Amino acid sequence: MAGTKEIKRRIKSVKNTKKITKAMELVAASKMKRAVASTLRSRLYAEYSWEILTSIAKNAEEITSPLFNERGKENITGKILLILITSNRGLCGAYNAQVIKKTLSMLRGVAVDIVTIGKKGDVAMRRVNQSVLASFFELPDNISISDINPISELAINEYSLGKYDKVLVAYTDFISALTQKPNIKQILPISKTELKEFVESLGYIDQHEEHGLNKKIDYLFEGDRDKFIGTLAEKLTKMQIYQMLLESNASEQSSRMVAMKNASEASGEMIDDLTLVFNKARQSNITREISEISAGMASVS
Repeated sequence: MAGTKEIKRRIKSVKNTKKITKAMELVAASKMKRAVASTLRSRLYAEYSWEILTSIAKNAEEITSPLFNERGKENITGKILLILITSNRGLCGAYNAQVIKKTLSMLRGVAVDIVTIGKKGDVAMRRVNQSVLASFFELPDNISISDINPISELAINEYSLGKYDKVLVAYTDFISALTQKPNIKQILPISKTELKEFVESLGYIDQHEEHGLNKKIDYLFEGDRDKFIGTLAEKLTKMQIYQMLLESNASEQSSRMVAMKNASEASGEMIDDLTLVFNKARQSNITREISEISAGMASVS
C-alpha cells in the first residue's frame, strides 16, 4: 500500500484535474448553447431555400447550369472531392474518431481528394497518405456564412472545371446533446432527391405538401435565366456547407461537454476511492503506533 504522503499527493492531483475538466465542461456547455441556437436559426433558411428551389427546378431538364447536371459518360473523371469537417482540438469524446472512421471506410478503392476543415481530420488524412487539396484551420467558433466563402468557392470552381464527378461533405449531424451522427452528403451535382433528404434530415416538413397545397409557381425571369439559376445553385451549395459546419460545431461542443462531464464524475469517484485508501492507510499507521507503544510499555513493566 502506498504511503499516506503519496496518496495525499495523488488526491491533490486528481482534484486539480477535476477543476480543469469542470471548467471545460462549463465552457463547452456555454458554446454548445450558442452553437445549437445558430444551427436551429439556419434551418429556417433551409426551409425557404428548398421551397424556392423546388418551384424553380420542376423543369430540371431545361436547366443548363453544370451544378445541377451529373457528368456524362464521356466527361467522367473517376475522382471525388470530399470536404472533411473535424475539430482543431481533442477532448471531445468520439466526435472526431467517428467521422474520420466513416471517411476512411469510403476511401477504399475510390480516387478521392480531401479538403480538411479542422486539424484532427488533416492529421488523420496525412497519416494514411491521403491526398489533401487544401486545409482550413482558422474558422471562428461563431461562424458566419461569409467565413466559408473560400471553402464553397473552391468546391464550386473545382467541380465546374470538370476536375471531379462529385463533391461530398463528411460532417456530424447534431441530433441532441447526447446523440450525434456522422454522415456523408453529396452537395454537387445538386440532386433534388439528395436535397430533399438533406432538408428533411434537419427536421423540416413541407407544410404545403403535407396539406396537398404545393402547386407549381410560374416565375417571371428578367435577364439571363440560366445565369440566375446558376447563382441560386451556388448560394444553395454555400448554404448547405454552412449548415453542415453549424451541425458539426454543435456536435463538437455537445460531445466535449459530455466528455468533460464524464471526466469530472470519474475524477470524483477516484477521489472517493483514494480518500478511502488514505483513511485505511492512516488507520493502519495509528494501529501500528499504538501496538508499538503498548509493546514498549509492556517491556518496561
